[in-house]
Amino acid sequence: MGQYDAELRATALKIASPGKGILAADESTGTIGKRFESIKVENSHENRLKYRQFLFETKGLGEYISGAICFEESLYEKTPEGVSFVELLNKEGIVPGIKVDKGQAAIKDAAPGETSTEGLDGLAKRCKEYYAAGARFAKWRAVILINVENGTPTNLAIEEQTRGLARYASICQENGLVPIVEPEVLMDGPHDIKVSAEVTEKVWQFQFKALADHRVLLEGCLLKPNMVRSGAECATPASINEIAKYTVQTLMRVVPPAIPGITFLSGGMSEEEATCALNEINSCPGKKPWNLSFSYGRALQATVLKVWGGKDENIEAAQAALLLRAKANSLAQLGKYTGEASGGAAASASTYQKNYTY
Repeated sequence: MGQYDAELRATALKIASPGKGILAADESTGTIGKRFESIKVENSHENRLKYRQFLFETKGLGEYISGAICFEESLYEKTPEGVSFVELLNKEGIVPGIKVDKGQAAIKDAAPGETSTEGLDGLAKRCKEYYAAGARFAKWRAVILINVENGTPTNLAIEEQTRGLARYASICQENGLVPIVEPEVLMDGPHDIKVSAEVTEKVWQFQFKALADHRVLLEGCLLKPNMVRSGAECATPASINEIAKYTVQTLMRVVPPAIPGITFLSGGMSEEEATCALNEINSCPGKKPWNLSFSYGRALQATVLKVWGGKDENIEAAQAALLLRAKANSLAQLGKYTGEASGGAAASASTYQKNYTY
């Protein structure tokens, strides 16, 4: 038994509560700058503070959101009145989390475009500091490319990424943080859903072998995968029903039931598509011993940003937009969503970006 095992199990179960999911607000300074640019807002510290403050202060958000992933700046941030962002989240019953990876770097001997994830150096020390600051879970994103023409993903890249995730998970658990393991198979490319399913199944097989090798406590761990979908440039995109079918089938084949929660990333789907896909996954027949939920960034915030537009007088409306989207995904986690939040840009505005980075 590890020092934190009981706490890790309890935290993972809290995050994987029925009807709740994760708000991913861990955009780097550069990435949030691009989001602000789209609404003509300056990427200043003041504006980043204001934006994330009103997200975390949204009354009632904890009814639908169980965890929030912060960028390092936000974890240590305070309101102008001196209240820490960690306190804001705890007040709503939301578990504070932290992004700990340092981005992607090319793998010299792999195929073009394949990467490994940086950030293991000094990770144990940082995890201790994050825990002391109030974080109770962490996130590490590793990306896998599909390119049928050049044979990606290579086994070298899959091993590099999944073993890095396993080492990160082990370090997190040694320091009291529940690791979210995120092996994201990117949706770039023209491949169909069958290719995506084959690659995703292989990646998850490598991932759980690596987690076992590193003796990661699965009950104190969460998986944040892609849904199984056709490539963004596929001539005949898969339907929502097919996405659910192939995603659940792949989960059943590979993911141990010891994992308490699977929190899907949105992968560039529109807000409404991401909600409907999650609802279909939870409604799909089959054995599903895990809590199947969401860890959405763009698919929770796209409309919020547009409504806010950098104006203080719009904050209340922006918070209402966040609550509407969070409630929709809460219902989807329960398999009970019937289109309550389907109006406006949420239904059609894709958030897809090729070769997306945080």
